[in-house]
Amino acid sequence: MIDQPSAAVRTRQTDLAEVATLFLKLGLIAFGGPAAHIAMMREEVVRRRRWVTEQQFLDLLGASNLIPGPTSTELAIYLGYTRAGKLGLVIAGGLFILPAMLIVLAFAWAYVNFGTTPQASALLYGVKPVIIAVVVQAIYGLLRAAVKRVLLGAVVVLTLALYALGLDPLVPLFGLSLLVVLIENRERLARRTRPTAPRPPSGVLALIPFAAPVAAAAATYSLATLFFTFLKIGATLYGSGYVLLAFLREDFVQRLGWLTDQQIVDAVAVGQFTPGPVFTTATFIGYLVGGFPGAIVATLAVFLPSFVFVAVVYPFVPRLRQSPWTSAFLDGANAAAVGLMVAVTWQLGMTSIVDAVTAVLALLAAVLLIRFKVNSVWLVLGGAVIGYTWRLLAFG
Repeated sequence: MIDQPSAAVRTRQTDLAEVATLFLKLGLIAFGGPAAHIAMMREEVVRRRRWVTEQQFLDLLGASNLIPGPTSTELAIYLGYTRAGKLGLVIAGGLFILPAMLIVLAFAWAYVNFGTTPQASALLYGVKPVIIAVVVQAIYGLLRAAVKRVLLGAVVVLTLALYALGLDPLVPLFGLSLLVVLIENRERLARRTRPTAPRPPSGVLALIPFAAPVAAAAATYSLATLFFTFLKIGATLYGSGYVLLAFLREDFVQRLGWLTDQQIVDAVAVGQFTPGPVFTTATFIGYLVGGFPGAIVATLAVFLPSFVFVAVVYPFVPRLRQSPWTSAFLDGANAAAVGLMVAVTWQLGMTSIVDAVTAVLALLAAVLLIRFKVNSVWLVLGGAVIGYTWRLLAFG
């Protein structure tokens, strides 16, 4: 007779091992920013491992977009929670962050000791076009799941237009989602019902005062000030690395006076050309101002709100589909999120596909992904080798 508790424990351990293996791998090879991270996660958990359906993945992505913090990291945390419970939440997020933190820490050490950021252009020359192909494949699959009605197709197009006009990504994400709610529930509105407006669970709102900006601090460095400054940023920031740049400059250059503009730009650059979350920029800044203790404290502080928000919001995600109001809102948010991915991918493509070699790499990677279902990990590694070799041969 099978020992049921032992079998359950073994299943649990297997799930945790799968979560740990997957997100450690992604933390090491997920170059290209949030859009690329989301694409890689979709390939792994929807297409290859079948942990979740396309719709469930979209709903988790929509929930990630509706809370502050790094979207792709929060999606990793959600997926770990889905597969292996609360411990899976911690393992997925922690191992997705850890490789990037260690790499950025090494770059910060080199920056302090040698006065410059290490050059990674030769390596990334071949990686970037492959990442574009990975994202395009993901967008194709997500579009089919997200655009279930003509209205949602219009949301994607309007998101692209609003993004092109330079509006904050929150405008299409929230504004168009609310518009979908109003249009799809117009008959209920006509009957003068009083629906509950879509909003984050009250538990999330209760955390906001805790995440409020800290009082103006003296210019003297302290670990406590560093911690609460990054805690505020992690708990309140929406948007891309460019938005992060604005937050960092306001706090560390203008308010505290700990860093220069050039140091902030260098920190964001390192966060963007290393794998994993762009928010590991905090690791770099923490090291600049406080050495190894500062790097650890800054990293913990900037990512801590994401773990808390996901733990609070996760139980509510399935319920979003039970109400016509929140279901419509989530549909709108999913379509807008895909539209933002398209816009970001276009921008990435303009800077990643720069000559015939990168164009061939992108096209070849797309064919291998879509037609032959090749694992994106091998394509990323292959792109790095090909790009580095080509640069070595071309420039010596």
